[in-house]
Amino acid sequence: MRSGQSSACGKSVSVSGLGGSGVGTTGITMSCVLVPFGRFQDLEAARDFLCPHRRQGSAAAGKDSAGKSTSWEDGGWGGWDEAELQEPEEEESNSKNQRNYWLQDCVLSLSPTNDLMVIANEQKAVFLVSKWKHSDKGKEEMQYAVGWSGSLNVEEGECVSSVLCIPLASQKRSSTGRPDWTCIVVGFTSGYVRFYTESGVLLLAQLLNEDPVLQLKCRTYEIPRHPGVTEQNEELSILYPAAIVTIDGFSLFQSLRACRNQVAKAAASGNENVQPPPLAYKKWGLQDVDTIVDHASIGIMTLSPFDQMKTASNIGGYNAAIKNSPPAISQYVTVGSNPFTGFFFALEGTSQPLLSHVALAVASKLTSALFNAASGWLGWKSKHEEEPAPKQKPKVEPATPLAVRFGLPDSRRHGERICLSPCNTLAAVTDDFGRVVLLDVTRGLAVRMWKGYRDAEVGWIQTVEDLHERETEKMDFSPFGNAQGPSRVAQFLVIYAPRRGILEVWSTQQGPRVGAFNVGKYCRLLYPGYKIMGLNNVTSQGWQLQTYQICLVDPVSGSVKTVHVPFHLALSDKKSERAKDMHLVKKLNALLKAKTSDPDLIEAEAKELILDIKYPATKKQALESLLTSERVPLSSLTSITQTLVDNLKKQELECVDEGLLQFCANKLKLLHLYELVSKLNSQSIQEDVPPSDNDLAKLLRLEEKDFHRLETLLENYRKGNTQTTVQFADGKDDVLSVRMFLEYLEYEKDMINVKNMEDGEYVALGSFFFWKCLCGGSSAEEMCHALESAGFSPQILLSLLLNLWLSKEKDILDKPDSVSCLHTMLSLLSKMKVAIDESWDTQSVSPWWQQMRTACVQSESNAAALLSAHVGHSVTAQIIDSVTEKKFSQIIVGSDTESWEALSLDTEYWKLLLKQLEDCLILQTLLHSKVSKRTKRVSSLQTDPLGRLSVKKLLEAGKGGIADTVAKWVFRQGFSPLVLNLAQQKANTDSTEESEEMYANIFLEEPEADAGLETILDLLQIAYQQFPCSLEVDVLHAHCCWEYVVQWNKDPEEACFLIRSIDHLRCIINAHVQHGIALMMWNTFIVKRLSCATYLMDKVGKAPKDRLCRRDVGMGDVAMTAFLGCCSELLQTLLEADVSSDEMQAPVLDTEDAWVAVEGPVSIVELALEQKRIHYPLVEHQFVLCTILYAIMRFSLKSVKPLSLFDSKGKNAFFKDLTSIQLLPSGDMDPSVLSIRQQFLVKVVSAAVQALCSSQKAKEVSEEELFPFEKGRNWPTLAVDLAQYLQISEDVIKRHYVCELYSYGMDHLGEEAFLMVTDKEVLASQLLILAGQRLAFALLHVQTKEGMELLARLPPTLCTWLKAMDPQELQNVEVPIATTAKLINKVIEHLPENHGQYSLALNLMEAVESISSS
Repeated sequence: MRSGQSSACGKSVSVSGLGGSGVGTTGITMSCVLVPFGRFQDLEAARDFLCPHRRQGSAAAGKDSAGKSTSWEDGGWGGWDEAELQEPEEEESNSKNQRNYWLQDCVLSLSPTNDLMVIANEQKAVFLVSKWKHSDKGKEEMQYAVGWSGSLNVEEGECVSSVLCIPLASQKRSSTGRPDWTCIVVGFTSGYVRFYTESGVLLLAQLLNEDPVLQLKCRTYEIPRHPGVTEQNEELSILYPAAIVTIDGFSLFQSLRACRNQVAKAAASGNENVQPPPLAYKKWGLQDVDTIVDHASIGIMTLSPFDQMKTASNIGGYNAAIKNSPPAISQYVTVGSNPFTGFFFALEGTSQPLLSHVALAVASKLTSALFNAASGWLGWKSKHEEEPAPKQKPKVEPATPLAVRFGLPDSRRHGERICLSPCNTLAAVTDDFGRVVLLDVTRGLAVRMWKGYRDAEVGWIQTVEDLHERETEKMDFSPFGNAQGPSRVAQFLVIYAPRRGILEVWSTQQGPRVGAFNVGKYCRLLYPGYKIMGLNNVTSQGWQLQTYQICLVDPVSGSVKTVHVPFHLALSDKKSERAKDMHLVKKLNALLKAKTSDPDLIEAEAKELILDIKYPATKKQALESLLTSERVPLSSLTSITQTLVDNLKKQELECVDEGLLQFCANKLKLLHLYELVSKLNSQSIQEDVPPSDNDLAKLLRLEEKDFHRLETLLENYRKGNTQTTVQFADGKDDVLSVRMFLEYLEYEKDMINVKNMEDGEYVALGSFFFWKCLCGGSSAEEMCHALESAGFSPQILLSLLLNLWLSKEKDILDKPDSVSCLHTMLSLLSKMKVAIDESWDTQSVSPWWQQMRTACVQSESNAAALLSAHVGHSVTAQIIDSVTEKKFSQIIVGSDTESWEALSLDTEYWKLLLKQLEDCLILQTLLHSKVSKRTKRVSSLQTDPLGRLSVKKLLEAGKGGIADTVAKWVFRQGFSPLVLNLAQQKANTDSTEESEEMYANIFLEEPEADAGLETILDLLQIAYQQFPCSLEVDVLHAHCCWEYVVQWNKDPEEACFLIRSIDHLRCIINAHVQHGIALMMWNTFIVKRLSCATYLMDKVGKAPKDRLCRRDVGMGDVAMTAFLGCCSELLQTLLEADVSSDEMQAPVLDTEDAWVAVEGPVSIVELALEQKRIHYPLVEHQFVLCTILYAIMRFSLKSVKPLSLFDSKGKNAFFKDLTSIQLLPSGDMDPSVLSIRQQFLVKVVSAAVQALCSSQKAKEVSEEELFPFEKGRNWPTLAVDLAQYLQISEDVIKRHYVCELYSYGMDHLGEEAFLMVTDKEVLASQLLILAGQRLAFALLHVQTKEGMELLARLPPTLCTWLKAMDPQELQNVEVPIATTAKLINKVIEHLPENHGQYSLALNLMEAVESISSS
């Protein structure tokens, strides 16, 4: 055996060895590269689910050592120091964060098509599905997100021991050879092998052996590389401690397809039952081996006649019989102990395939794939069900004995893993001694050994030579020297050593190490060794899927990486010209990184190195490294590129690579262009005198008043605009490095194209060309001529100019003269060839001007877009005038042409766009404005920034888009709806008394109102005038109402949003709009929460606590109280709107002329007008319930079940569609229900009077602050109205109200309420008792001397009556005796003389007079 350490002097190739030459720039990789191809979206969640014991602690630990993916670099021909790779003598300390090692405990598998990854630990598993998403940097990347997670165990105590993700080929003609779906195969310690879909649905389960499953491996179809190579069948092999089972791939493929179809049919109908074909498998009992831990199925091999005779002699001796044709043999290699590796050979045809009945795991009803609760699936029941009989395991077929043929005996060595190479000739084996052994499986020999790789994981990479990369030489007679030779294949062994955190790539069999990477100690290396199942020699050729061969999962950085190894690294150093070229490239990279400051020295060495390189592709890469270097000056780059071009032109024509020559020539042209542009930017010209306002007005073809209006609009916009602009690090906008310049541009057919890049880079390129010209610092004519001569199309230059202009809005507004510079630039670009088509006339639309208008329409820089549109309109008119003059010059002299005006379709489009941009600018200025002081608490929803507007956004926002935008702004400012009404009145008329009063009310209601409100009113007034239809006051209130209720729905705790929404709703004047909006609010946001609140309150029988409110309704008790009040107000508004709508017509919704082309969603107002009319009695019925609910919450009433106040008809009618006709209660009500209703109303009145008394005592807390709807809400009056609907005598409620007022000692209010009572005689008798209670308290409970004497003089009848009175029933006993005297007088006044208590009242009056006189 040969030690791998002795050959560690091979080429030192790593990521850093590329020297920044950019693998992506050339498309050719010169060295090993570790390439990330995916990331995990939330790997920590998967870890916490699979390994809950590792949940504590920080995942950040270990990143310093594990998160680096830099690799080792060596400038020479192969000098890694051997000491760097020695195994550390001491084990890592226990203080290391063990949290990052969780992946080592798990079973992993990634589908070769990269679309599915499975991570399992014990009974749990997580299925991760790949999705393409934008990363934080804005680039699209593949991310693995959790698609399914749960427990897979069915048998008690079983755990997952092995997993495979096998993609299955599609059978459709349109996608032949492509993967259709991925099957997850899971082996368990119980012996079961189960097959699942990507969504976790169990397809089938097999128990082929009762021992634990040790390993699952798969082989898929590969086209034989040579005619003599045996074609291998597809198979799935399952390893048990003493047996190996191989399932035929074709049989498995058909069964899985049938089971999956069964799942689909069961999901669709529930009663399909299609029996899939049975599985064909072979089962071998492995003998004469102590332990087996892993295996490799080599496949079918055919012996040569000599090997056949040798094998027969070894087995049968001298007299062994030999068949005429060599038999086909299946070979298996196992690793374990005694022997360390065992070789088994099974003759094909000696054992008949066994047939298994597929255990379908599909019932008529599909359930979730959480298998613990998957009851009713074939073979097992839910754990919660009682099993009628013990579960019967399937019959297990006996194994066919198979003795080990030979092996590598090593009693002390125990094998751990075996990994077969893609060509089935080599295998890598790891052992417990920290060695990696390379086996030649054909000869049964160990051909190489690597030391110092404890716990290593191995895999293979097979690289095919690209025939186009071969160097074509004139005198090369090698069979591989031309492009017609066959492609060679090289195999590389990848070893991951977790103890050292290093990933190595070795050339096999005896080649050097060709790559190494520091990757961290917590990774897992995955090598499936198979591709797509279900292909054959025809379908596998139709479509080449990009499958990975090997990948590295890094849990610390959350990334998935693969290794790319170029073919030439397999060639020996002496014979590989490419290896020498690669060394020269590395030397060039080292030169560019060196600290040498002499540019002449760098230039000379770089020329020599580039000319020494043989391969054109490598030469191109070297030149790219030079051109992307920041350290090489422009002169040196030009000189080196020119030298290379001259050298190529001197060579013989057939030896010159045309692609390289063209590449060099194009780069040289770009370098010359960069030099010319830099020279023009450096030249300073004498700046002209800034143009006056009149000059600019003439330039833009505007009247003086129009120009001043434009100036005012721009000034208002500039004051409020705080948009950040593109800034450059060096502070100079016209400076661009050569490297970036070359990166942005490319030549194609003598024309310069700009590559796809980010907006900031596009602006930087345009700034390099045009910013100095726009500032008036350089000649626009010379710049345009230079760029046109270089090969730029006018369209690209126009795009660069407009992007620059639109991104520099802040600078442009500070430099008014830049408008004239833009006019000059645009005129020059328009005069270029192919800018404006020669066939263009005034009756057609020019693509040139359409390109400019499109840029303005899409731009969110409204002021810059408006100015550029004015310039574009002016230049268009100028060109049209010149064209018209040429035509008219041919007309006979004497005709009257002076009064003619040149019209064109483009001019009309410009006028339309100017109106739209002006509207957009005014709207954006309004959105910038804000109230400067906000004393009230601001919700986080109100702090979200508003997006910037563009004409395109408004055109796509639908008819209600403008009002919706303003409504979002109103919501974020949070001011009163009165502000909108006041601005509307100011827009319609001058200041009136009504508007002044409203303005004063705003200042009283809005403490934050200040001078900023005056500005907002002015801007709103301008917006109203600009948008008379879109911002009509009803339309705006409707959108504000909807915006507030939408935001409230996001955070129901913010009850003020719903209250403000109702405020806006009540401000809508047109009843049809008000009716529709209210009904939509009810159906969309209110009714569901209200039903939850109703059933909760009915269940608890009182006002529920905060916790219950949050659980059932999604808001706290205070917010729910306000919510119920809002519901009551909403229904009241809906009822009023329904009545008012009969008296007015529905509004006609118009759109401004400039915005008739809007497309998009239907506006809220249009939807509102489409709503059906409500059923008035049903809404009234619902309103009564809302009022009852609000009263219960408002006064915290107890022992009240709101639904008990209604009969069955009434209950059934609640929460139904308000436009439907429901069966409502009618006729006489059940007396028991009436009794409950009366008790409830009495409670409400009592609570209302108590609240009134409390509010008068505690003046510091206003009722209106706690309950916003208390303003204008008279609860006793409301209770009387409810009594009328609930069929309760109104007079009973009124009398109770009066009694309660007197009970609380509020006699002055009681006297007012007394007048409302109809039956005053009954009320007088009730008040007599109340007066008696007051007198009883004064005489009996106070017990003064005078009182006792008076009591002795009272008539016995009165004295007995007073003693029967209970003063504790009074809420307030401390009432002046004079007030009580008034009360008794009122009683005597309303009691008839023949009343039974009249004499009692007179006696009472005498007693009171006696007390007051004493």
